[in-house]
Parts: sequence; C-alpha cells; structure tokens
Amino acid sequence: MTDAVDIRPLTGNDRAAWEPLWNGYLAFYKATLPPGTTDVTWNRLLDDAEPMFVLGAFVDGTLLGIVHYLFHRSTWSAGGYCYLQDLFVAGEARGCGLGRALIEAVYEKAREAGVGRVYWLTHESNATARKLYDAVADNAGFIQYRRQF
Repeated sequence: MTDAVDIRPLTGNDRAAWEPLWNGYLAFYKATLPPGTTDVTWNRLLDDAEPMFVLGAFVDGTLLGIVHYLFHRSTWSAGGYCYLQDLFVAGEARGCGLGRALIEAVYEKAREAGVGRVYWLTHESNATARKLYDAVADNAGFIQYRRQF
C-alpha cells in the first residue's frame, strides 16, 4: 500500500477527515479533552507562527493516517529536537506501512529543520506499535513521570 501513499501537510480543508483519526487516537488512549481543546489543537497545527505541525497519509485521496510533531529547544543540542507527539493510522490501514511512512516523513522534516533528534512516547502495553518503533528507532529506556494541574 505504501507505494500509492501521498504524505503531505494537512490544510484547513482536511479537518473533516482529520478529526475522526484524532478522535480515534484519543479513544485508543482512553483520553478525554476539555471542551475546545480539539479546536485549539487544529488551529495550532495550521498556524505558521506555531512550532506544531501535522502530516497526513493519503491513499487514493483518503486520509488514513496522521502524525503531529513539534520542534523545541534543548539544553543538550544547539539545533533543538523534534517531538513526535501523536501518530495514528485508521484500523483498516494498519500493517500496510503507513505508520512507518509517517515516521520517516517526520525524520525528513527534522533533517530539513536541522534538529538533532526525533523522539516520542508510547504506552508500554502498545505492543503492536512498539514492534514498528523498535525497527525505526532506539528505545532509550527512560520512564516518564508527570503531574497534572
């Protein structure tokens, strides 16, 4: 399937196709967002002044996968880092290489931006995705701690 994949930035016209994938991602992680957060997220992804970006994987004109990523400074690198924040592929398209194609597209954007690292998080129980991640990146072994406010 990846031979016919078109990876490109999403535009304002893509929201109706993006939102079900975004909601699928949130459902996968059993996450709920405060009202209005999806609107803010979408607007940030399309705002040239924001360091947040979205790419979509289209097959025959249908959006089947999304990746959100952002660039940020680091105390460990003059060039900064790229955080791949969200990656989701529609259920019917999983196992066809779209996730890998989206990750590779983020790698290319990171190279173009001159950053020194692309990194991301996943839940330890996400065994299917971890098989892909183990093939395209190194597991650094860090454990995330967080406190919500």
